[in-house]
Amino acid sequence: MTESRHDTSSDPLDEVAALTAHDPATALASGPLPERPPRSQWLDVWDQFKTHKGALWGGILFLLIILAVYLGPYVWTIEPTQIDIRERNQGPSLAHPFGTDQLGRDILSRMMSGGQTSVSVGMTAMLLALFLGSFVGVIAGYFRKLDGPLMRLTDLFLALPLLPLLLVMMLLFREPLSAAFGPEQGIFILIVCAIGITSWMPTARIVRGDVLALKEREFVLAARSIGTTNSKMITRHILPNVLSPIMVSATLGIATAIITESSLSFLGLGFPPDFPTWGRLLYDGTDYLQDYPERVIWPGVAISLTVLSVNYLGDGLRDALDPRIRGR
Repeated sequence: MTESRHDTSSDPLDEVAALTAHDPATALASGPLPERPPRSQWLDVWDQFKTHKGALWGGILFLLIILAVYLGPYVWTIEPTQIDIRERNQGPSLAHPFGTDQLGRDILSRMMSGGQTSVSVGMTAMLLALFLGSFVGVIAGYFRKLDGPLMRLTDLFLALPLLPLLLVMMLLFREPLSAAFGPEQGIFILIVCAIGITSWMPTARIVRGDVLALKEREFVLAARSIGTTNSKMITRHILPNVLSPIMVSATLGIATAIITESSLSFLGLGFPPDFPTWGRLLYDGTDYLQDYPERVIWPGVAISLTVLSVNYLGDGLRDALDPRIRGR
């Protein structure tokens, strides 16, 4: 006879549940089932996020880009502004893996320095647009009297042509800010403010729609019935439940800000020529496109990979943070 063996790897809670399901007397004798340890909500978010392979690889790629542009200069110590006319217009080599430009500057170091500027502009402008959009959306959705004026203001900003407005702002405020804060910091403040002020409208409309739906939910009505103030209602009940669209808008806002900054730099209205960004490197490489096409390829690939990884990351965060989709 073969001897039956029990699987020692089974869950004890499942075995107790199986015994008590078939024998009520055993259930009464054994008492209540032991409770499972509480599980963090962020673990559920992480489990859902891992199922989205595109978002997982997008997050890894974006993290690698951040590490490369911010930690790379500590490994590759050549200054991006170092000029060596004797080595100008050189192709890829061990001394210069990405080659050199028309002034003999190392393109790899300029790519890392330009990435710092482009990513910093994207994140800072995203935070500004996120703050403005979330504030307008929550106020418009929660307070009925302010809904009409704020949404008409949002429609007005949406009707404005984005690129001509940015060009006008650059021409009007470039010189005053450069004189007040310096050419680099002044242009950084101007570009961040210009992109942030013209990019908050989609976030405001999305947040407003979610707030209008949340106002009629039972837990909000119960909190209002016990005398919860408006400020506590917004901070404790409304904002945590609109976190999902805000996070998605944040990731998409980074991509939009990077593309907008690159467009302004490509048009020659961004940072000074000696202050590299990915858009500025594209602009400088167009004059040598036929002879040295890699000068356009490197910054173009960097912009494309960054925007693509951020878009996939936002797609995965949307699914992971939405409790209606989580678990499917």
